[in-house]
Amino acid sequence: MNILPAGSIAPDFTLHSTPDQTVSLSEFRGRNVILAFYPADWSPVCGDQLALYNELLEEFAKHDAQLLAISVDGAWSHAALSRDRKYHFPLLSDFEPKGAVARQYGVYDEKGGVAGRALFVIDGDGVIRWSYLSPMGVNPGADGILKALENLGASQRKAG
Repeated sequence: MNILPAGSIAPDFTLHSTPDQTVSLSEFRGRNVILAFYPADWSPVCGDQLALYNELLEEFAKHDAQLLAISVDGAWSHAALSRDRKYHFPLLSDFEPKGAVARQYGVYDEKGGVAGRALFVIDGDGVIRWSYLSPMGVNPGADGILKALENLGASQRKAG
């Protein structure tokens, strides 16, 4: 995998958040975005990772950041998981063509046929400010995300 580094322009995408609704990255221009790619909806590590982020949504909001989670699972699987776990952020389906967005970000695992466990913090101009690829079986937690958001906030305050 060849993850897109900080400084790259984040490729725009439109993915299904439900079977009949889509979300585009470009909808969030002017806001910070956290992209969390993960391998599979019902895996234990993914569940723990997404549950942690669900608990931190208020903290992310303090940094004007929207969390978007992406896997190659279908919209129906996402809907069931989101309902079961009471997630309050979109789970986006990179299902058809399978892994197309994960490939654009350099985080598609060809062998496993899934997205790698990767994180991106994107600023309001659509520039990747931080990226991280975690080992598949390891929950990357949120420290890196929060540090990247704090650094982004500091640089935005200086510029403003």
